[in-house]
Amino acid sequence: NYPNPFNQSTTITFRLPATMPVNLVIYDLKGKEVRTLIQGEQAAGEHSVAWDGWNNFGGLTPSGVYFYRLQMQNNVVLFKKMLLIK
Repeated sequence: NYPNPFNQSTTITFRLPATMPVNLVIYDLKGKEVRTLIQGEQAAGEHSVAWDGWNNFGGLTPSGVYFYRLQMQNNVVLFKKMLLIK
């Protein structure tokens, strides 16, 4: 993701070799789900998804360490850390 650390938003970019199901979820430091950004079929090619620090319930998240988990077909999983600074 870029930028990292971030203040207002960060962009997660990934490339898919073919159309496939994708799940992109943000978690807090305790492993609690904060926000689901993508859940479903995505076309082949490059994708960019912005996260603005909002949670699934419409509230702003506090400053801290967060993780995103990008799961693709065949259980390919990327797990990365990001830092939100307000």
